[in-house]
Amino acid sequence: MAEPFDAVVLTLFPEMFPGPLGASLAGKAQTDGLWRLRTANIRDFAPDKHRTVDDSPFGGGAGMVMRPDVLDAAISASRAKAGPLIYLTPRGRRLDQTRVRELAGGAAVTLICGRFEGVDQRVLDAHGAEEMSLGDFVLSGGEAAAIALLDAVVRLLPGVVGRSESLTEESFENGLLEYPHFTRPDPWNGVAVPEVLKSGHHAKVAAWRLAEAEAVTKARRPDLWDAYLRRRTKQN
Repeated sequence: MAEPFDAVVLTLFPEMFPGPLGASLAGKAQTDGLWRLRTANIRDFAPDKHRTVDDSPFGGGAGMVMRPDVLDAAISASRAKAGPLIYLTPRGRRLDQTRVRELAGGAAVTLICGRFEGVDQRVLDAHGAEEMSLGDFVLSGGEAAAIALLDAVVRLLPGVVGRSESLTEESFENGLLEYPHFTRPDPWNGVAVPEVLKSGHHAKVAAWRLAEAEAVTKARRPDLWDAYLRRRTKQN
């Protein structure tokens, strides 16, 4: 049996884990031994009796910054032996499905959950940390982002999702947002399900779904739509 995917989270709040990762698909996959989650409390690596992990920023300004010596000790002692080290921060590269697939194809990942105003840049540079963001907004800490990233990765691990083909028809997998879904009852609230979905004609259903995915992507995510058009032009 293959080794389980190894996820390590460095945090000031280990009690926030596994959180949602202990339920549903991710929780079952962990119970089944498909992945494992380890947390390390960054405070455990502070050198003083007060377990101090932060200090005021050079150059002045509001807030505090996580100390490089404390975080360095936490990384050195706890980092997974394989896989990237990722610091979750609003200033990082935006996480996308392509990167999620890359992480799921690896053996491990180590995540740093920042707090306060951020982390001393020197320790990130020293360890070659990848800076990653969920989007253009700010959270109170990296823990919620770490949970979201791991949920996205775990569901792509082999054996986690029962019907693997469902993973190929999701948003972002082909550069488009996903088409709308319908189920019983029909009609509901006076609205009928589109007839083509009840036709049993697989080619027509596929064409309808593609057209709907293109329409919703063009309307909601012009950035994705432009990239999709460029790829389609190159292919033709």
